[in-house]
Amino acid sequence: MNLTDQLKDHMKDAMRAKDKVRLVTIRMALAAIKQIEVDTRETLTDEQTIAVLTKMVKQRRDSIAQYEAANRPELAAAEAEEIRVIEDFLPRQLTEDEIATIIDATIIEVSAASMADMGKVMGALKTKVQGRADMSAIGAIIRAKLK
Repeated sequence: MNLTDQLKDHMKDAMRAKDKVRLVTIRMALAAIKQIEVDTRETLTDEQTIAVLTKMVKQRRDSIAQYEAANRPELAAAEAEEIRVIEDFLPRQLTEDEIATIIDATIIEVSAASMADMGKVMGALKTKVQGRADMSAIGAIIRAKLK
């Protein structure tokens, strides 16, 4: 069963349980996936679906930061709840130790020696950690290692 089908099944479960937050969030995710499928005229793979869900989480994290800056904790809490629902469908998040190990191995793999090689490292890492880690945080770690 692919990820889109899992989302649809969980949407039905949320309807039966009358879990409004979960239902609305899953519907938003399915709508975003459907929009891309209509635009590209092809069915998304699980990897592409994970990329869509990861983008949705990133957008919500940005919204949380803006809501907290505007002193709107109730809106930030709603966004955080949506993140929790979306993350149920993403792969398990990597720990800091796992991320460090993957980064070190990738730096050696692409023979990165300076900041000029950061693009190579990020490109190689993107496929390895897609949906399992925040790429902006990984970028900061790479910058520190390549100084």
